[in-house]
Amino acid sequence: MSVHGIDNQEDQPLVQLDAVGCTYGAGERAVVAVHDATARVLAGEHLAVIGPSGSGKSTLLHLMAGLLPPTSGEVTWPGLGGSPAGRPGLVGTVFQGPSLLPPLDVLENVALPLLLAGGDQQAANTDAERALAALGLTSLEHALPEELSGGQAQRVAVARVLATRPRLICADEPTGQLDRHNADHVVDVLLAAASELGAAIVVATHDPHISRRLEHSWQVDDGRVRTGALA
Repeated sequence: MSVHGIDNQEDQPLVQLDAVGCTYGAGERAVVAVHDATARVLAGEHLAVIGPSGSGKSTLLHLMAGLLPPTSGEVTWPGLGGSPAGRPGLVGTVFQGPSLLPPLDVLENVALPLLLAGGDQQAANTDAERALAALGLTSLEHALPEELSGGQAQRVAVARVLATRPRLICADEPTGQLDRHNADHVVDVLLAAASELGAAIVVATHDPHISRRLEHSWQVDDGRVRTGALA
């Protein structure tokens, strides 16, 4: 996977995929999760990645977030000046599964990426408190992850991403464990934060109600990505 810093970053795609493939395993057990994907995400874009469970949506988001190297093709981040790996705060990822650190309380979990990015404790706590308040989670600041419901934990994970004020938000089924009211509220907060920050947001979902709230969409079927005008 090549990474290039490019001048005039504001005019460049935040992430570019060129003939990208990703395969898990080898030989007869190999599973191709993404086939030959060519696509880009622009600054400020609101994008839904649609497809059934197991279609490759999560793998695609992890490739775009720099969490997973492709097995073929190239992923670059021109608008970010290179790979986000080792540069906390540029890309925020909301994972589909549990992602909170069990020994840390809610406030500490949300503040942690800010501290890893070099922030001081007081400023990190202030930003974490603001993000938690936006998601209606202030009363849970000192709760441990084991004391949260699945839906509460997912909302904390969203708050953790928003606290870092990223340039690109990759959210993998962020409403999958939420009822409709809380799901709508989380999407409201994600879209408002993205607009405030001028950030791009990519949401993987199989829920048409959620996907319709985003301006653009990609369809993923059996690892094949159809991006329409963005291909």
